[in-house]
Parts: sequence; C-alpha cells; structure tokens
Amino acid sequence: MEFVLIAIAILVVALIIGISLLVGRGRRTTRLDDDAAAGTTLTRPRPAEPRAEAAAPVDQPDVVQPEAPPSIELPPAEPEPGLTFETPPPSAGRLIRLRSRLARSQSSLGRGLLTVLAREKLTEDDWEEVEELLLAADVGVAATTQIVERLRTKSLVLATASGADLRELLVEELTAVLGPDLDRSLGTDRHDGRPGVVLVVGVNGAGKTTTVGKIARVLVGDGKSVVLGAADTFRAAAADQLETWGERVGVLTVRGREGGDPASVAFEAVRTGVEGEVDTVVVDTAGRLHTKSGLMDELGKIKRVVEKVSPVTEVLLVLDATTGQNGIVQARVFTEAVTVTGVVLTKLDGTAKGGIVVSVQRELGIPVKLIGLGEGADDLAPFEPRAFAEALVGGGD
Repeated sequence: MEFVLIAIAILVVALIIGISLLVGRGRRTTRLDDDAAAGTTLTRPRPAEPRAEAAAPVDQPDVVQPEAPPSIELPPAEPEPGLTFETPPPSAGRLIRLRSRLARSQSSLGRGLLTVLAREKLTEDDWEEVEELLLAADVGVAATTQIVERLRTKSLVLATASGADLRELLVEELTAVLGPDLDRSLGTDRHDGRPGVVLVVGVNGAGKTTTVGKIARVLVGDGKSVVLGAADTFRAAAADQLETWGERVGVLTVRGREGGDPASVAFEAVRTGVEGEVDTVVVDTAGRLHTKSGLMDELGKIKRVVEKVSPVTEVLLVLDATTGQNGIVQARVFTEAVTVTGVVLTKLDGTAKGGIVVSVQRELGIPVKLIGLGEGADDLAPFEPRAFAEALVGGGD
C-alpha cells in the first residue's frame, strides 16, 4: 500500500512540473493594438526581456563554454525565379481600344437610330420609334425628349444627308446628353503629405472586389503606388480574391479575419498607406442591400474611422449596368449614406442598356467615371463621353 501512495505522490508532482513548463513555453505574440481584438489578425513578437548585466559571473569549471560561431558571408539576395509582376497598360486611350466590345452589345441602338433617320421623310410614327429605341436603352425620359427634339430640328437640314453625316449627328447629340463638361477625374493623388483614399461601395453582386482589383491595375499602369484594403470581411474568400489581384501587380493588401470589424481593417490599410507614403489606398467594402439601414450606417462608420488617419478623397459606387433603372434607386440611398462622388458601371459589354450612363448622371448629378467592358483584367476604362457615344452608334471603323 505504501508503494502505491508513493507512486501516486510522484505522479502528481511530475504532473505539476509538466504543466508549469508548458505554460512557460506559450506563444510570445501580442495584438497590434486594442482594435485588433475586433478582427485584425496581424501579430508581432513581444520584445525580448533585458538581460541582467550586473549579475556576478559564477565559476563553473566543469562547464564547457561554446565558441563564437564563425562569421559567414552570404551571397547577395536574388529575386525568386519566375516571380514577375504584370505591367498593366496606362489608362489613357483604354476606352478607344475597348470600344469595339461596347459597340457589339449596343449595335441595335445605333443601327436602329441610323435606319430610322435615313428614311426619306420622317413621320410621327418614325419619331415614336426613335423614342422607343432610346427608352429601351435606358436613356431616360428627360434625356430622350431632349435628343428627339434636337434630332427633329437638325433632320430638316440633313434630309438628304449621307450615312456619315447622320452618324456624326447622332454622336454629337448623344455626347451632349452624356455630360461632356462633368469632372471625371479620380481623387487618387497625394495631398498634404497623405495618400488619396478611395472607398468602393455597392450592392451584392455588382462586382466591387473585381473592380477594386482592376482599379489597382489602372493606377499601377499610370505609375502610382497603391495599397489595397480588404474591408469586405463578411464574404468568404473576398480577401483572398483581392490579395490575388494585388499580387499580380506587386501591390500590398491589408486584410483581417473573416467576420471581423471592417472599419478596423480599413483604418489599418489607410495607416499603412500613410506610413508607406504611397500615392493611393483603395478600400473594398462588403456588399449590402440598399434597403438595410443598419448596413448603410456601417458604411458611414467606416468612412469616419478612416478619416481619423486621412481624408477620403473619392467614394465610388459600383453599379451593375444590367439592373437598369433600379440602379438609380440604389445610387440615391448610397449617396445619402456616404456622399458618392463617382459611379463605376460594370458589365456594359453584356447589355444593350448603355443609356443608364445618361440616367445616372441626370438623375443624381454624379458623373460616371469608370466603365467595365469585359471580364479581362484590363477591361476597366475611364469614361470618355465622345468615345462612348461613338461606340453606341457604331459603324465608325
């Protein structure tokens, strides 16, 4: 019996010693700051404890002191084999290069208008057909009325005009309603020693994350340094998707835990951009229904938190062109939440409703600044009214 008690006592003592050793060998990392507890996953090692230099040395004649390791000269660092960054083309002239894609999906509008206007004598039925074509393209009632009135006036002069004259007439009228005088410049430049901060918002499925990646390519192609903020922490793999876009052009992506606080990620991204003295920080946000007031209020919170570090210089609303007039309703609600300064229209290559550009601008007074014309990495182009009108009409090549 005594041997059993002794064995139990030894086992308990060994267990206590083992637990103490495990606790002492815990991970030596800490959060970046208090905000990190809300979602960011970045950690840094704790500083090493200072050594007690004043302690008197203890003579240990039986202990062999290790020799200092020999100095080794390392060869110069070389880049990883096969690691190359893509060099995107500059933004200038992109829409002209891509307008054939737009023309293919919009050809029914231009072809239909030219067919009607080329008739020898236009009747009321013909003008109603012109109106129907424009309304079907989501140009909007007010803009359609303006175009038809001006076309009726000029058609009297060009009754026997050639096809080239009619095409030029259409291009001029469409360009006029597309707002050629609106300021379409992007607020992406450094100002007062701080980077331009672009906040990208929109509903679910509009293509925000892809658009953010393409915006980064546009900026890199124009010679700017960029940091991306993956503040869409609610959609699975959104941060991975954005990080992949950034890696292709050598752009840093700041991300957080899935389901974490998006405002803290946005804050960290902008702070990283400020400390790194980059030109632009582009922040991706989670998609949200414009009918959910709580989610819309969260956008305002993200903007307020970011502006503690640097002012937001651009708020881009991403709209799916295939949604048509419903996009106007979405835009109104987002504008009330975060003061949208520009619109990005995606999927224009897959719809015949290019007139939504006119509707958005006339209804909201917000310029369309970028348009997406395909699934390719460089299919995002700055909006140019004249080139867009020529693509709508088609037949100019």
